Amino acid sequence: MKGTSPRFAGLVLDRPVLMGIVNVTPDSFSDGGRHFDPGVAIAAGERMAAEGAAILDVGGESTRPGSQEVDLEEELRRVIPVVRALAARGRRVSVDTRHARVMEAALAEGAAIVNDVTALTHEPDSLAVVARHRAPVVLMHMRGTPDTMLKLTQYADLEGEVEAYLAGRLAACREAGLGDEQLCVDAGIGFAKTAEQSARLVAATGRFARLGVAVLVGASRKSFIGRLSQGEPADQRLPGSLAAALAAVSRGAHILRVHDVAETAQALRIWQAIEAERAGGPAAR
Repeated sequence: MKGTSPRFAGLVLDRPVLMGIVNVTPDSFSDGGRHFDPGVAIAAGERMAAEGAAILDVGGESTRPGSQEVDLEEELRRVIPVVRALAARGRRVSVDTRHARVMEAALAEGAAIVNDVTALTHEPDSLAVVARHRAPVVLMHMRGTPDTMLKLTQYADLEGEVEAYLAGRLAACREAGLGDEQLCVDAGIGFAKTAEQSARLVAATGRFARLGVAVLVGASRKSFIGRLSQGEPADQRLPGSLAAALAAVSRGAHILRVHDVAETAQALRIWQAIEAERAGGPAAR
C-alpha cells in the first residue's frame, strides 16, 4: 500500500488487517449453525484472534441472498452475549447488523465497530445511534433487501454507481459528525451483483481507496467464487477466497473480512515477503 496509511477504529492500516467472521446464526451461507451456541461462538472468536484477526465481526442475522429478516429480540439474544464476552476479553468487536436497536445494545456492551450492509439506511435511527456513540462504521453498498437483491443487478456503470453511493453515505456520516478515522467503505461483493460484477469490483478496489477512508473487501467463500470456478460449495472455496484476498490487497484493500483467518494470514505473510523483496526492502514481520 502506497501513500499515507489511513486509520480506522484505532488501527493504523499500514498493512492488511483481518476481520474474522463470527456468525451466530443457523442459516448463514457458509457456516450457518457452526457457531450458533454462544459458547462455541466465543471460542471461535478467541481462536480467530489468536490466528491474527484484529477485528471480530459478530452477526446474528444472515443477509445471504434469499434470507428473511430475523426477529429483533432473537437477533439480540444471539449477538449480545457473544459481543459482551469478547469485548470483556479485550477483543476489538464489530457488530454486523442493520438494526439500530442492536447497534445501540452492542455498543453499550463494548462493541467497537458497526458493520452495516445497508450503510446505515435500513432504519432511520441508525446513523444517529452511530453518531451519538461516535462509533467507527463500515458502510456497504447493496440494493434492495436480501430477498430481492438478486433481481437488482442491472447497472449502467457498475463501478461509478457503487462509488457514488459510497461517497454519498460518507458525506452523510461526515455531516453527522463522524471523522474519516471512523469511516470504512465496502463495495458489497455479491450483494446485488453477479459473479462477473463481483470480480470487477475486486479489480476496482483501488478506485474505492481513493475515497480517502479505509476499504474493506468481503469476498470470503462467496458464491461468485464457485460460479467463476467449477461450482464448488462454500466450504470448498478457500483457494478462490485467498486469490480474491490477494487481488484485493494488491489493489489497496485495507481490511479483509474472512472465515479462514489462519490461512489468510499465512497467504498475506508470503505476499508481503514477496512484495518486500520486489521493492528491495526487508519483509514485514
